[in-house]
This record gives sequence, structure tokens and C-alpha cells, in this order.
Amino acid sequence: MVYDILIKNGRLIDGTGSPAVVGDVAIAGDTIAAVGTLEGPAKQTIDATGLTVTPGFIDLHTHSDFQFFVDSTADSKIMDGVTLELAGNCGLSLCAPLIGTSREDLDSRVRWYATGWKPDWTSFAGYLEALEKTGKTLNMATQIGHGTVRKAVLGMETRAPDAGELRRMQALVAEALDAGARGFSTGLSMAPGVFSMTSEVIALAREAGKRGLTYSTHARDSGDEGAGLYVALEEALEVGRRTGSKVQVSHLKCNGSTRGTSAKLLRRIEEARNEGVNVAADQYPYMAASGPMSGNVYPRWAVEGGREKALERAKDPALRAEIRAHLSERASSTGGFDRLMVATHPAGPNYQGMSIPDIAKHMRCEPAEALVRLFEQYDTHLILSGMAEADVDRIAAHPLVAVGSDGNSLKSTGPLAAGNPHPRSYGTYGRFIRMMVREKRLVSLEEAVRKMTSLPAERIGLTRRGRLAPGYFADLAVFRAEAFTDKATFTQPHRYSAGMEHVLVNGRAVVTHGTSTGATPGRVVRRPGE
Repeated sequence: MVYDILIKNGRLIDGTGSPAVVGDVAIAGDTIAAVGTLEGPAKQTIDATGLTVTPGFIDLHTHSDFQFFVDSTADSKIMDGVTLELAGNCGLSLCAPLIGTSREDLDSRVRWYATGWKPDWTSFAGYLEALEKTGKTLNMATQIGHGTVRKAVLGMETRAPDAGELRRMQALVAEALDAGARGFSTGLSMAPGVFSMTSEVIALAREAGKRGLTYSTHARDSGDEGAGLYVALEEALEVGRRTGSKVQVSHLKCNGSTRGTSAKLLRRIEEARNEGVNVAADQYPYMAASGPMSGNVYPRWAVEGGREKALERAKDPALRAEIRAHLSERASSTGGFDRLMVATHPAGPNYQGMSIPDIAKHMRCEPAEALVRLFEQYDTHLILSGMAEADVDRIAAHPLVAVGSDGNSLKSTGPLAAGNPHPRSYGTYGRFIRMMVREKRLVSLEEAVRKMTSLPAERIGLTRRGRLAPGYFADLAVFRAEAFTDKATFTQPHRYSAGMEHVLVNGRAVVTHGTSTGATPGRVVRRPGE
């Protein structure tokens, strides 16, 4: 037969962890036709001599729910080797269902970008249909978010749902999963997820378990701010135990007084696996996190009832003093205010990329007061540095931990170039291979690729992606293993990774000779074999 593309003489790493071999990969249409020592005519031949050929990377933890509606050619992830993203994490399925007050989160995020885009659907099925029709540089899968469902039914109320409300929430989760969502996610450290009880989470996650799908959780605590890291982990494990769903612990980390306990954390996950809980985790290879003030530093009690009530509380001098005291204590637990930087603040773009002490000087006030003033303008996204390198390294090396960015598909030009985002949106995979493989030698290249391909594919039940094998979709990354690296930094985040030579999505080139082609062959992945 005449192949569409023949990749010759590459160092093939198949995604399973097996040793690399030199060989060829043949592609027919959107599928890998053959792998081995191959001959025969091809419409296009790529000489991969000296290059490493792997399955395209699968990013289990992203928030690219709407970015491709803003710019279908968003390329920060494909330049880092990613060919599939799982969105809808941390309890936020921003684009659906758009019912009641659930749309507030989407409207707030869209404000980050100079765009006139607005959704024209309300249901999850409508969202997936629209996502299928728009162009995408890579494949998209998504989840239904607990926080979004809760806001659709209860708004920002702090109480438990009554029986009728819980049934309505279950119905929304079931509708989304039946429409093609690949799992159910929670964000239990932030409002409104923080207001829920474990019994509510179990009732909703059971819908995922019944369908053999994933429960991914931004757990109730990653340190000592609330329930505590280990109580939060036990809650996640209990949800898996009671529902039969695959438990995916999002962005695994140790913060606050739990820094230095990563060996204990990983041991507990191993024990739970032995007890029969199908649990694993993901992690980004940075010592700094990022997220909205309301879910990371602002007191939970101060945001009860929604943003309007939060702003009213901030006007009360006594309550404002309590909020400032909480912010000072929270900053102290992470090493001080100088570890906090503004990532996104559309109400005052001049503050993006500045540290909180520098902003406080500009505002002529104390750092805690500066944070309150920022919050009054917008639920500012911060970059928070507070993890220990030894914990990050130990978690990165563990075989049950996949690589996941917790970022978005962005672009260095156009509307998606706004703000000062965490560099993980551009450099997670290049950074992991540079740091964990080449510099620190914590894992082999073959193991790193497994953590980026077949492991995440298994976690969300994909049966034709994540491996170099005949019959699998032709999602491939071709790169210089000795040179593949991140370039994005916290002060210059909109910089593409280097060393990624070619990327194919469904058999079509989205990166050629290190340059984005502008092609948008990505698909919405709803079922295991899609």
C-alpha cells in the first residue's frame, strides 16, 4: 500500500515503558498502519534520524474548556508535544451546564481575553456539539464539574442539597456523562465545593462509577489550611471505595506543615491500591501553584453566598480586619507575601506579573490590604510558591503519577496571549524531560513517556491513544530528546518549548520542523475508541 506518511529511522518509544528501538512508523489516514522496519512508497517521508518518536502526550489536567472558541489555533500545548487535553477539572466544567448562576465562572474567565465570543448553548450535550464544530489544534476530552453543577442548582448556598435538589444534580451529572464527558471532577478546597459534604460527593461520583469512568479531585486540602492533606486524601479514597470510580488525585502536592511528607503521601496511595481502590495521581513539575484568590488565599467564610456578599463583607471594617489577618496568616504559611505574584487581573493589567509586596508599595498600603483591594476589583489569579523541591521530585518519580499541566492551550499572539499565566501552560512536558530525565535522572526517558502517554490514557479509559502501535490513532510527537526543554518562565510565560520538531494529530501535521502549521485536526473524544 501507499502510506500517507512514513517516519523513518527514529528512536521509537512506544509509551508502555519498554526500551526504545530504532525503527519506522507508517501512517494511513488518521491511524498508525505499521511500526517496525518498513519499506514501501509514501506520500510524505519524515527523516527522524537522531530524533525520538513517541505517542503524543496526553494532558490529564487542563482548563482549556473554552480557549479554542477564542482561538482555534492555540498552540502552546502542541509545541510542548501534547495531542490530547482533558478539561473540566477542579469541579469547573466552565462551559456547561450554563444554568442559573453557573455561568458566572465562564463569564469571569472570558474577561481575561479580548474577545466577543459568547456561548449559544446551555446543556453539556450542546457544549460538546459546539466544541466538535470549532477548530482545534489537538484532541479534547472533558469532564462534568461538581462546582458548576452545584452552582446551577444551589448557587453559592452553604447548605446541603435537599432530596429533590440532589436528584437534580445527579441528573445533570448523568446527562453530561451520557453525552460524552469522560469523568466527574471536584474542587473541594474552593467555593462552592468546599460547602459540600462527602455524602453529596459520593452520590454524584456514583454516576461516574456506574459508567466505569473517572472521579478526579482537587482534594479538600493539600496542606493544613482546612481539613488537612491526609484527611482530604482519605475522603478521595472513600469516594472511590464507595462508588467504584477511578480516583485521580489532581496536582498531587504537600503544602504548609505537610511539606516533607511526600513519601508518606505516596505510601498511602500505594496502600489504597492494595486495598482495591483504583487510585492514581497527576502532577506538574513546578514548585509554584496558581489559582483564584477565592479558592487559594481568601477566607472561605468571606465568600459564602457569592461574590456580591463577599464584597459587602469587605466593606465592614471589622470583617475587613479579619480578612486581612487571615491573608497574613495564609501568606506566612507559604513563606511570606513575596511568594505571591499576580497572574491574571483584567481589571488592572499593569499588576500582572508583579509580586504582592510590589503592588502594596504601588497602592501605598500593607500587603494584606493590597490583596483585599485586588479581590474587590476581580477574583485575581495568583501564582503561589510554597512547595518543597524534594517533595516535587519524589512525587514526579512515582510510577502512579502522570504528568499534567493544570494549564490551558494558549498562544503567544492574539487574545490568548493576555496576562502573565503560570508557565506550565507552555512548558510542562519539556520541563519534565529536561529536569526529571536529563538533569536529575529521576526517571528514564521511556518511563517519562509512559507517564505522559499510556498512563493518562488508561486513567480515562482511552483504548486507541497513548501508544505507538498499529490501529492506534496517529497522534505522535517527534523531538530531540537531548534538547527538548521548556522556555517559559514566571516573568516571561508566553514562550514555546524548544526541541519539538514534529507533532501529528489524527495523522495531520500541527507542528513541522519546530513551527506550528495552523492546522486544526483535533477532535472531541467522547468514547474509549475515539
